[in-house]
Amino acid sequence: MAMMNRSGPEAAGLNLPAYSPEQQLPLNGHQITIGRRRHSTGEAPDIDLGRPPEDPGVSHQHALLVQQPDGIWAVVDQDSTNGTTINGGDEPIQPFVPVPLRDGDRVHVGAWTTITVRRG
Repeated sequence: MAMMNRSGPEAAGLNLPAYSPEQQLPLNGHQITIGRRRHSTGEAPDIDLGRPPEDPGVSHQHALLVQQPDGIWAVVDQDSTNGTTINGGDEPIQPFVPVPLRDGDRVHVGAWTTITVRRG
């Protein structure tokens, strides 16, 4: 709701899905891209939120999960249209500034997508 309030009148037309299945993805590598597939080029992020039910509030290149030298993961908003928030915060994080994440932190992107970071 916070993202929809920040987005203005066009957000009123969004229909939230009745159900969206949970997905569990391992964080492999040192950088994970979050966004939506670009159909014009075929470019796809590591975490593709353009699959049904597609979250239209997610930018094509929305955010990155970046593993820091100490092994901690951080989220970096890529100057997305609707911003990225942590743990239900009201204000989006600053673009291009890594925000360290703890086990169980919730990263909110788009209109309804929440990514929960868990240590394996």
